[in-house]
Amino acid sequence: MAAPDYIEHNQMETIRIRKLNHATLFLECDRSISAELREFFSFYVPGYRFMPAYKNRMWDGKIRLYNQITGELPAGLWPQVLSFAESREYEIDIEETEYGSPNEGNPVNADFMMKFIEALKLPFEIRDYQFDAVCTGIQRKNSILLSPTGSGKSLIIYVLARWLLCSLEQKKQDILIIVPTTSLVEQMYNDFKTYGYDVDRHCHRIYSGKDKNTYKRIVISTWQSIYKFQKDWFARFGAVFGDECHGFKSKSLTTIMNKCTEAEYRFGTTGTLDGALTHELVLQGLFGKVYRVTSTRALQDNDTLAKLHIRRIVLEYEDKTRKEFGKKTYQEEIEHIVTYEKRNKFIRNLTLDLKGNTLVLYNYVEKHGKPLHKLITEKAHETRKVFFVSGQTETSDREAIRGIVEKQRNAIIVASLGTFSTGINIRNLHNIVFASPSKSQIRVLQSIGRGLRKTDDGKETTLYDIVDDISWKSRKNFGILHADERLRIYGREKFNHKTYKVKL
Repeated sequence: MAAPDYIEHNQMETIRIRKLNHATLFLECDRSISAELREFFSFYVPGYRFMPAYKNRMWDGKIRLYNQITGELPAGLWPQVLSFAESREYEIDIEETEYGSPNEGNPVNADFMMKFIEALKLPFEIRDYQFDAVCTGIQRKNSILLSPTGSGKSLIIYVLARWLLCSLEQKKQDILIIVPTTSLVEQMYNDFKTYGYDVDRHCHRIYSGKDKNTYKRIVISTWQSIYKFQKDWFARFGAVFGDECHGFKSKSLTTIMNKCTEAEYRFGTTGTLDGALTHELVLQGLFGKVYRVTSTRALQDNDTLAKLHIRRIVLEYEDKTRKEFGKKTYQEEIEHIVTYEKRNKFIRNLTLDLKGNTLVLYNYVEKHGKPLHKLITEKAHETRKVFFVSGQTETSDREAIRGIVEKQRNAIIVASLGTFSTGINIRNLHNIVFASPSKSQIRVLQSIGRGLRKTDDGKETTLYDIVDDISWKSRKNFGILHADERLRIYGREKFNHKTYKVKL
C-alpha cells in the first residue's frame, strides 16, 4: 500500500543532519532544498569585480560554503541552518554520531565556575565580562569571542584553557593555540606565566626552528609553522584557539581548522571583524557564532581603557600637484605620498614635538619606514631613544624594544603596520601617528588598540591621523577616500575626533 501523499511531502521537506567530525556537518535533503541551501550559503567576495578570475569570466565572484555535491557544510554554521529551515518551515532531523549532535552544549554552574577560577590563584580579580565570556565559551563549546584590545583576551583564553585541560584529560586530548606572529607566541607564553602558570612544564612554542613534537599539553604556534603538517598531527587536540582570528580567512588557515577534526572546542578571539558578511560567515563556519564580550566604549566608560583623542591632520597639497594627480593610479599616488620629502619632514617634526612614548606606523619598509626613521633619528635629542621595527626584526629584539619602551616616558618606535598594529601590547603608549594611509577597518582598529591601555602616569592617548588631500575640483584622491572610511569608523566607534588643516 502506497504511503499517503502528506507523508511523502513531509519527507521531502526534511533536512537530515549529522556531524561527520567536529569541523564538518553532512546535510541530506531533497535536491530542491539542496539547491536552496547552496544559494543561501553563497556570497559575493568583497571587491570581486576587480579580480582577474572574475574579469576573465572564470568565476562568478561568489564563495559557496555549502557543497551541494558532497552535502558538506562547516560545522560552525549550524545556527544558520536552523534559521534557514525555520524561515522555510522545513523539518530538521538530527542523527547522532560518535561526534555527538550539532546542537549539544555544556551546562555551566556559575558558582562552580567561580570557585574553579579562584583556585587558579590569578594575580588579579577576573572582570565580570571576562567571566561571562568564559562561561559562554564553555556552554557553547565553540564561539567567536569579539572583544577589543585591552579587554584581556589572553586571560579569557588562559582560563578557558585551564578548564579544558581538566575536561579533556580523560580523552587524553591537548590544546592548540594558533597566533599570527612569533611575537604573539612569546607574548601569549609570557602572559600565561604572568597568570601564575608553570609554562616551562606545560606549554610548548612552535615557530621557525622549534621542534613540532612535544609531550606538553598546551601548544602555542604561528599558523605559518603548522599549516603544512599532516592531518594526523592535529588529531591529539580536543580544543583549538585562533587568536586574532580575523586573519583566518585565508586558505591556509581554513585548512588548519579543517584538519582539527577532533577538536570539539573551537574558539576564535579578535577585537575586530571587517564587516564583510562573507568573511564573517567563513569565520563562523570555523569557530561558531559571534559573542560580543564587551566594547571599547564600555571599557573607556568604566575607566578600564584610556580615553582616546583623535586629531585628523589634513595636509593640503599645492594646486600644481593636485592637477597632476588626475590620471594617477593608486600605486602612483602612494609612491608620491610616502616619498614626498615635505610630508616626511612634517611627520618628523610632529613626532619630535610630541611628549611621551610615540608609535609611528608606516606601511612600506624601504620606501617609507627607513627614510622616516633616519629623518627622526638625525633630529632627535641624544637622550631620546628611537627604535625601528619591521618584519625583518627578530622576535627577541621586538620583545626587548617593547620592554624598554614600557619603562621609558619619551621613546619613539617607528614600526610597520604589519608588526605593531596587531596583538602587540605596549603599556605606556601616549601617541600614535598614522604615517601611511589605510582604509582597512581591522588594521585601523587594531592600530588604535595599541594606545588604549592605561598608562602608568594616567595620561590619555592621542592618535594623529595624517590625511593627504590631493583632490582637484570634484575629484577626490585615494588618500581622501581612505580617510573618509577611517572617519566613518571613528564615528561608529564613538571616538572623540577633531580635524585640522595644514598647507604643505
